[in-house]
Amino acid sequence: MATIISHALIPLSLGLVLNRDKYPWRLIIAGMLCAMLPDLDVLMFKFGVAYESPFGHRGFTHSLAFAAAIAAMLTLLSRYLKTAKARIFGFIFIAAASHGVLDAMTTGGLGVEFFWPVSLQRYFFPVQFIQVSPIGLHNFMTARGLQVIQSELVTIWLPCLVFVSLINIYSHQRTKP
Repeated sequence: MATIISHALIPLSLGLVLNRDKYPWRLIIAGMLCAMLPDLDVLMFKFGVAYESPFGHRGFTHSLAFAAAIAAMLTLLSRYLKTAKARIFGFIFIAAASHGVLDAMTTGGLGVEFFWPVSLQRYFFPVQFIQVSPIGLHNFMTARGLQVIQSELVTIWLPCLVFVSLINIYSHQRTKP
């Protein structure tokens, strides 16, 4: 998996380039939390659920169905999130689904169950360039964890920064008289 903090960068980056009147900070923060949410499945290890189980790590919580369910539930908060239900659904769906996308680009694990419950097949993308993060804080606070952070700075953080910067430069250029 990518580190939990790096998962939040995708909705944050999108939120930084979208119209703030239509995509308020409350929605962006909700998106960031929903992008991290699928990794709560690591708690299943405490209950003896095997990694390869549909209810194990990178199982149903990493699926497109889970992303859609979370997005649908958050549309009920449209008044609190101060935007239209369709915008909430789209933004939250992309935020939650981005978690599995990043994990499918990692160098380890068993793949991602994108199509649960229709299929229990796990997938990786053909290009896997994000170093897999150790699971658990104890395992993460090692030289290996530092190596993963350094890798993610180049493979996730830098591309997000470039994306936001380029969109903002383009938008600024378009609004010049």
